[in-house]
Amino acid sequence: MHAYHDLEWGVPVHDDRVLFEFLILEGAQAGLSWETILKKRENYRAAFDNFEPALVAKYTQRRVDKLLANPGIVRNRLKIAATIQNAKAFLAIQKEFGSFDAYVWQCVGGKPKVNQWRALKQIPPRTSESDALSKDLQRRGFKFVGSTICYAFMQAVGLVNDHTVDCPRYAEIAALEV
Repeated sequence: MHAYHDLEWGVPVHDDRVLFEFLILEGAQAGLSWETILKKRENYRAAFDNFEPALVAKYTQRRVDKLLANPGIVRNRLKIAATIQNAKAFLAIQKEFGSFDAYVWQCVGGKPKVNQWRALKQIPPRTSESDALSKDLQRRGFKFVGSTICYAFMQAVGLVNDHTVDCPRYAEIAALEV
């Protein structure tokens, strides 16, 4: 968890494949701990063709059956089906906006929202931005994208900087060129 926090969490992401990966992993985490999902991340990458949306969107029932038998991932039929549906919806957004990156970054005006939390208990589980993103993603056919999942996604991919102000990563992330 320390390595994830120190190297990945909150770093602005503009790579569509990585954005898709985080969106799927955040949905997979629903009802579980993020640590559980991080421990299975390499298994997820192998099972889901390194999160290439064009490949995942073409999965058949045979592939779903194989995924349901894979002990290296969370074997939840609804979450697996959502991953395939989300890949299709992701591709539609790419077609409409040119990239998922262009679509998702518009919800924060194109640059990270830098919060100034002094304590972890101040960090909200959702915001008006995550509410809006969740609602729009659901309208576009995405599953497992409630507001809390969307906010965790936004935090993970650097749409918001939610490191506390006393965390060394706070200033490091804030100083990054986006």
